[in-house]
Amino acid sequence: MGYLKYLEIENFKSYKGKQTIGPFKSFSAIIGPNGSGKSNLMDAISFVLGEKTSSLRVKKLSDLIHGAPVKKPVSTKAHVTAVYEAENGDEIRFTRAISGTQSEYKINGKVLTSGQYQKELEKIKILIRQKNFLVFQGTVENMAMKNAKERTGLFEEMSRSIELKEEYERCKAEMLKAEEDTQFNYHKKRGIAAERKEAKLERDEADKFKKLQENLHDSQINMQLFKLFYNETAIDKTQQELDQKNKDMENENKNKEDVEKELTEKKKDHGKLSRDLQKLDDKLKKAENEVQQKKPQYIKAKEKTTHMERKLETARKSKKHAENAHASHMKEIKKLEDELEKMQDEQENYEESIMEESQSQGRDLQLEESQLKKYHKLKEEAGKQAGEHIQNLDSISREQKADQDVKDNLASRKYEVESSIKQKKHEIEENQRKIGSLEEFLGTCEETMRKLKEDETSLSTIVDGAKQRMKAINDELEGVIGQLGEAKVDRHESSRAQKKQELLGNLKRLFPGVYGRLIDLCEPTHPRYKIAITKVLGKNMDSIVCDSEKTARDCIQYMKEQRIEPETFLPLDYLETRPLNESLREIKSPKNVKLIFDVIRYDPPVIKKALLFACGNSLVCDNEDDARRVAFGGNSRNKTVSLNGTLFQKSGIISGGASDLKAKARRWDEKQLTGLNQKKETLTEELKEQLKSKRREAELVTIKSQRNGQESRQKYSTQELTNVRDKLNKNIGEVARKEKLLKESDPKIAKIDKKMDDRGDKIKELKTKLNRVEDGVFAEFCEEIGVQDIRQYEERELRVQREREQKRLDFDNQISRINNQLDFEKSRDTETNITKFKNAVKNDVAELEKLKKEEFKHMNVRTPIQDSHLY
Repeated sequence: MGYLKYLEIENFKSYKGKQTIGPFKSFSAIIGPNGSGKSNLMDAISFVLGEKTSSLRVKKLSDLIHGAPVKKPVSTKAHVTAVYEAENGDEIRFTRAISGTQSEYKINGKVLTSGQYQKELEKIKILIRQKNFLVFQGTVENMAMKNAKERTGLFEEMSRSIELKEEYERCKAEMLKAEEDTQFNYHKKRGIAAERKEAKLERDEADKFKKLQENLHDSQINMQLFKLFYNETAIDKTQQELDQKNKDMENENKNKEDVEKELTEKKKDHGKLSRDLQKLDDKLKKAENEVQQKKPQYIKAKEKTTHMERKLETARKSKKHAENAHASHMKEIKKLEDELEKMQDEQENYEESIMEESQSQGRDLQLEESQLKKYHKLKEEAGKQAGEHIQNLDSISREQKADQDVKDNLASRKYEVESSIKQKKHEIEENQRKIGSLEEFLGTCEETMRKLKEDETSLSTIVDGAKQRMKAINDELEGVIGQLGEAKVDRHESSRAQKKQELLGNLKRLFPGVYGRLIDLCEPTHPRYKIAITKVLGKNMDSIVCDSEKTARDCIQYMKEQRIEPETFLPLDYLETRPLNESLREIKSPKNVKLIFDVIRYDPPVIKKALLFACGNSLVCDNEDDARRVAFGGNSRNKTVSLNGTLFQKSGIISGGASDLKAKARRWDEKQLTGLNQKKETLTEELKEQLKSKRREAELVTIKSQRNGQESRQKYSTQELTNVRDKLNKNIGEVARKEKLLKESDPKIAKIDKKMDDRGDKIKELKTKLNRVEDGVFAEFCEEIGVQDIRQYEERELRVQREREQKRLDFDNQISRINNQLDFEKSRDTETNITKFKNAVKNDVAELEKLKKEEFKHMNVRTPIQDSHLY
């Protein structure tokens, strides 16, 4: 390896005259105090090796001459010669001289140009431009302060690779252009192949068409001949018909003017009717509004009418029941009167039979006058002898008769109480029936009220919910419309895009395994990743994802049959994918490095495999520097993409194309805009439905009105039920009180019966004593008339009399009983109830007519609507 042997310096900077410095060794150090010329020596070396003047701490070349900086140059020339000893021992003298403002270069005394001088220096590995031959003061510190990029630039200068930068850039551009041309030619080749295929198909079709056209031409000739024949036949027939039609037309023309006049009149009438119809339409709209306004009043009037009809029906039922009760009462009175009349007839018949019997038996029972006088005389004697017994018997008999009268009075009162109990029980049954009717009505009212409250609650919920939902929908709709207004996406689809959309719809309909295009099945998690994802997905964005290879082949066959342009399919069972490299998720430097797969949302989950196939282990970085560093700066290369779309592939290929990517990335916005439009349509439809629910507010007002009316009727019915229950309790108390009286009368009658039985024994004893006296007095008389004792005669004579008296008494008792019962029945005023219910029915009918008129009044508004349908 050669080295600098020594320097020859003449009038250079601080060195005056000719100086020789050296010899130098392979390693030499120059030391000395400040100002001793160390730096000037380094400047001399730099000068002779071709360094620029600016690097030698002077402004111009002449300042390098000794004394020139202080305006006292010792000469107009100066030079520096470097003696270089090569490896073979040869010496090479490199000289650079200053003459005025010019430099002169010499090697071994031979003058050379600057370029030739530099080339000779380069032969001994001294590169002037790269400055690899000398390290200046501060250069080390300066290099230590440089960043990686600046140091790289320095190394490129030192290695002279920077000289190839322009050529590299040109070659790179040519390579990219060649790649693009290759890609273009490849697609063009594919297009030409497809066009050739289509051209072949078109040629076959054209040949087939030509053949069919020839057949068609022959067939058309035959058809035209047939037509010609049949047309000639038809012309003759038509000519005949034409002649007939001309005759008919002449007849019709005669009526034409009359018909036209009539048509003119009809048009006038039609215009008038049209105006009338318009007026009727206006009236109809007005009437419909009036109906809507009066509908609650009509429903309220209808409710009142219905309630009055129910009330009238109840009154009519009550009237009918009262009439039935009155009829039963009158039937009972008639029955008692018939029974009384029958009893009186039987009494009269009995008296007549007695008279007839007395006349027929009178002679047998008649004694002789002397015997009769004797009988009476003996009777008086017996009376005198038994006077005390007779007096006692009469006293006891009077007491017995008084007790019998008391007993009969008690029996009569008992009958009256029983009749009163019967009447009260009848009233109790009536009250219970009325209570049942009212309770049934109140139950119906409560059920109706419950339903009305449920309907009111339900409608209130629906109406309030509709109002709140409408407010929320309007707010949400306003936001959606605002987002739509801010969207700057061109939504004009080409016919090709429309065909592709139609194709996808047909494939989904025909083949259930088709999921859709990849772009439609996924979306970026954040808009900042749109361009990067678009770059990575590339042509797979429009690929159609399906479940199996068979489905893909079926779709392709269908597309061939329909002559549809080719599409790319991603069958999930056919794709071969590698699992994600989890270590890539742990990259900490640079920041925000993520897997492309992690910044994409997808649905349904089954398409994950297709997304892995399209994305792989691609990474996204914030900028190009980070992407380049992640791609090529590690132990292994990675496929990376920056947010602006610059893609770094493992092979070293770098591609971009921001403007084209931005246009493609807009498709994500277009997808979002489609979603916003769908959301807008959905919200609009829901708003219409909620508006329908809100319109039920009038129905809610009607239900509230019905509920208020039902509450009033329930209140009145409850009050009436309370009154009827009070009457029922009062009647029950009255029945209990009278039954108590009835129970008290039985012991009294039993007590009287016991007294009368005891008294009957005394009467029997007195009669026995009296009979003994009479037997003694009438002994001879009885033998005379041929009877055993006088009682036999008297019993034979008086027994019939006593029976007759008893029979008459029975008749009197029966007649008295019937009269008492008849008086009681007549005292019951059942006709008043009929009159009362008749008046109630009459009042209800009048009120019902009034309510019907009110209802009809509210119904009158419907008349124009009904009349309008007649037209």
